[in-house]
Amino acid sequence: MLAKRIIPCLDIKNGRTVKGVNFVDLRDAGNPVELAEIYSREGADELVFLDISATEERRKTLVNMVRSVAEKINIPFTVGGGISSVEDVDILLNNGADKVSINSSAVKNPQLINDLAQKFGSQCVVVAIDAKQIDGQWIVHLVGGKVPTKLNLFDWAVEVAERGAGEILFTSMDNDGTKNGFANEALAKLSELVNIPIIASGGAGNIQHFVDSFKKGKADAALAASVFHFKEIEIKALKQELRNNNIEVRL
Repeated sequence: MLAKRIIPCLDIKNGRTVKGVNFVDLRDAGNPVELAEIYSREGADELVFLDISATEERRKTLVNMVRSVAEKINIPFTVGGGISSVEDVDILLNNGADKVSINSSAVKNPQLINDLAQKFGSQCVVVAIDAKQIDGQWIVHLVGGKVPTKLNLFDWAVEVAERGAGEILFTSMDNDGTKNGFANEALAKLSELVNIPIIASGGAGNIQHFVDSFKKGKADAALAASVFHFKEIEIKALKQELRNNNIEVRL
């Protein structure tokens, strides 16, 4: 059985790590390079770095910061925000990223998923999907959750997997920042529908929530931000408790 992964997420705005609730009310959470180094040392399996306002502000991800983070860590590192071309990905990989996360650009140009998978390999391509429930349907949203689409979460997940994505990073906007737990029913359905890893995101508040994301949600990895940034959960203690619950993790 593949080990489950614990992934701290650095949401970056104006060069600082930030965290909000339901994608709004952002507050400062520290220096991203320093946080990345701490998480690498404390036993995180991977890091995700999202330049959350790059798409909205129509600019590219902060390449210098990507390079600075990559120099300090020895774990896989996924970068997202403002990526819309093969050239963008080339630059990020050459500056230390191991994978890229695309979201709005994938919806606007689905062929980009195919192109990136063909050029760099599926293992490099993470498609992030932000969705929330509207009238009982999980609807995909873009531009940091600000723009609703007509896409259904599950239909879109199947399409991105077929196009060559290596992983799906699913964030429940309804759960994001609430600390009430992950959207486990939706996660379990995603896991049944596609045969690529699903990263759970949105809602982590305590260690039990991580246990549930793996046992009930069938997730392959769980991503969180504020509970790590503000020292509410220590990664080592989290992994030990997961192991105690017969969930395979790397200690």
